[in-house]
Amino acid sequence: MTPELFLIVASALFCIGLFGALTQQSIVMLMMGLELMLGGVILAAGAIWRHIAPASADGQVLVVVAITAMAVEMAVGFAVVTALFRSREVDMTDMAAELKG
Repeated sequence: MTPELFLIVASALFCIGLFGALTQQSIVMLMMGLELMLGGVILAAGAIWRHIAPASADGQVLVVVAITAMAVEMAVGFAVVTALFRSREVDMTDMAAELKG
């Protein structure tokens, strides 16, 4: 496959994630949109790295580390959202914004 196809898929993932992050009120859906955006960026970075240095495995290691960090970040985010929901019944972004003060 050519790098252009990977970049098209990566940009589509990023755009879908951006749309989801900007239009959703649910915290979980917002986090899913952010995850799609990060997935698109990682796919683009991996495609560029493979195009620039195909013999090197550094890009693959970077992608695996980034995906692992994304999984940990999402686990912590869902734990915070679950704790917030259990303690105060907050599941929408506008309700969570009221918790600042």
